[in-house]
Amino acid sequence: MEKKVLTTASGIPVDNDQASISTGMRENGYVLMQDQHTVEKLAHFVRERIPERVVHAKGAGAAGYFEVTDDLTKYTCAKLFGKVGKKTELRVRFSTVGGERGSADSARDPRGFAVKFYTEDGIYDIVGNNTPVFFIRDAIKFPDFIHTQKRNPGSNLKDADMFWDFLSLTPESLHQVTILFSDRGTPKNYRENDGFGSHTFMWYNEKKEYVWVKYHFKADLGFHTLNAREAEELAGTDPDHATRDLHDAIARGDYPSWTLYVQIMTPEQAKRYKFNPFDVTQVWYHSDFPLIRLGKMVLNRNPENYFAEVEQIGFSPSNFVPGIGPSPDKLLQGRLFSYADAQRYRIGTNFQQLPVNAPHCPVHDYQRDGHSQLKSEGAPNYWPNSAGGPSPEPSFAPPEIDLHAVIARHDIDTEELDFVQPGELYRRVLDDGAKHNLISNIVGHLGNAKQNIQYRQTALFYKADAEYGIRVAEGLKLDVERVKHLASLSQKERAEATR
Repeated sequence: MEKKVLTTASGIPVDNDQASISTGMRENGYVLMQDQHTVEKLAHFVRERIPERVVHAKGAGAAGYFEVTDDLTKYTCAKLFGKVGKKTELRVRFSTVGGERGSADSARDPRGFAVKFYTEDGIYDIVGNNTPVFFIRDAIKFPDFIHTQKRNPGSNLKDADMFWDFLSLTPESLHQVTILFSDRGTPKNYRENDGFGSHTFMWYNEKKEYVWVKYHFKADLGFHTLNAREAEELAGTDPDHATRDLHDAIARGDYPSWTLYVQIMTPEQAKRYKFNPFDVTQVWYHSDFPLIRLGKMVLNRNPENYFAEVEQIGFSPSNFVPGIGPSPDKLLQGRLFSYADAQRYRIGTNFQQLPVNAPHCPVHDYQRDGHSQLKSEGAPNYWPNSAGGPSPEPSFAPPEIDLHAVIARHDIDTEELDFVQPGELYRRVLDDGAKHNLISNIVGHLGNAKQNIQYRQTALFYKADAEYGIRVAEGLKLDVERVKHLASLSQKERAEATR
């Protein structure tokens, strides 16, 4: 084997990597600034960490492919879904949401489920979670929500009062809260874990006919969970258990896979559906819109360098390819800006040029300069130009959508609707054992909050289902009659009564 000579990052050979250049031997002496190898080594070391993700900081990733198994081209002209048997390279990053990079994989938390497709028309990102809904429906609430899930800025400790104060004042969160505190809030690992696009998206075909769509990635191994005791034990004995499980399974050739299904709703159905189909706190009932199989995702390659391939990967819901577009989902609309902007801050304005984020197709744009610019193109850097530069192609325009607009900060009262699906989830989906664990998990966490917050939150559980609220109240030793009274009040009155 040919011997490799150690070099600096500039390719200059290094004569010694165990001793700095100094003024003496016996006393070691003073180190000289001329020792650029030592300077470079130390300077690079203190810059080896990029800013931690504000959310989804702890994660694991792998690469693989997506294969189309069913023809849905009548709904979308997206080439990655263009024909049965077509394969597209992809990368996936799984994560917890609220914890820091050193937190436990078994924490009670939603799991991020982000997929980057390297298509012939550019990058397409589906940036979702392992739940079909979310805590809030408007992006303006997102910074406040995340602040309550992080550490108290005074004590630097997790704070149950912050956590439940916000949720109890935000009834739309109840559907996701119920999922989170069920055993689904602690998945067994990343391989046995479903994923969802969560939001509603647009698909359109060559005729510019469009439909609304939701994505469901169903784990072929099934969705398996941990109970609270098992999750707590793993946090102490192997906090990286899900990361390890994913890596080891792929290393031994036991490749995890998911079947991708979609729900499809026509624009006419959307106009008359029983609730806002673009509200991410609600699911589309499968009885109304059954799952339609589209293809299979397989992960068969571990990263060779975690930092380069997982930490530096940057997802953005605004990466749409022809045939796919956004919807009027208010939370999605905010994410279209904030995710790409987060990557520009975290890994640089030219983050799309990093190999893990770069499309596997030609890029012709007018972006020049900026931090970590890797392109060699010069002029022109403007459009229009007469120098033969790339020009827009009108045929790629998405469908036109007619809108009647009233511009305002629309704060629509949906409180009664907010309790319908959490109640259905409790009554119809959870069996007796799952209900017991749900109540136990809520009581164990909510019990750390102030009593007025306990009353306010328990009233929300009661509004979803009387048994649900009463069992939580009894577990917390609250006055059930007061809980019932609070549940009869409006959100504003309830907030005033529990200050």
